[in-house]
Amino acid sequence: MVSVLCVIGTPLIASEVVEFGSDESTRYLTELKKLYLTSSDREALLAHSNGLLDTYALRAGYQVGQANPQDFLYELSVATPGELRIREEVRSSSGGVAVRNRSLSVFGLDPYLQYQCPAQGFSCSISSPIDGLPLLVILRDPQGAEELAKALSFLIRNLQKG
Repeated sequence: MVSVLCVIGTPLIASEVVEFGSDESTRYLTELKKLYLTSSDREALLAHSNGLLDTYALRAGYQVGQANPQDFLYELSVATPGELRIREEVRSSSGGVAVRNRSLSVFGLDPYLQYQCPAQGFSCSISSPIDGLPLLVILRDPQGAEELAKALSFLIRNLQKG
């Protein structure tokens, strides 16, 4: 289990839910498709989500003073219709690597993901829509966590269409 702690000098909203309307949805998807040069909403959302996961990856170098700093790297893919595959790679400073592949069936899930950026520590987490436990852990960046939660929410909605 990963404990998530963060430090910032501004007030913290402990937990936020990302929501969006239909006009924003259309505009957001249109911009992503232009950015990633695709006509597919799903391809654009996957590329954007994976790009955000790479940009905001929690690396050992950001965990100054921690007893066991680790790199947390993620990659998303779609295995079968309605299923999001999450590849998690955790690299310890001693050179050990642990890889875990999880599948998340999106049917019946609330697509509006929550994220937390605690006031103490170095990371933010995106909560699993199944049990509220951390699904992904990223570098402490509330705006990055918000953008990732938004992209994943759109992706889940897209996958729920089949």
